[in-house]
Amino acid sequence: MSDMVASPCVSICALDGDDICVGCFRTGQEISYWGRLPASRQREVLVRCQQRMYGAQAPCVVTEARLAEQG
Repeated sequence: MSDMVASPCVSICALDGDDICVGCFRTGQEISYWGRLPASRQREVLVRCQQRMYGAQAPCVVTEARLAEQG
């Protein structure tokens, strides 16, 4: 699998009250850290974006990664 993961950005950049972009369904932190995330984490973000698109609760990948590093 390639290390290049395309950004899910669709140029509709607006965060809702839950800090989720109404265009790509990433959290504000996931958007901010996208370029610094390893490809494996970027793929996790894409999975969570799909979950959020269908109304599921999907925690922020960046927040979970930071907690794991501190743990």
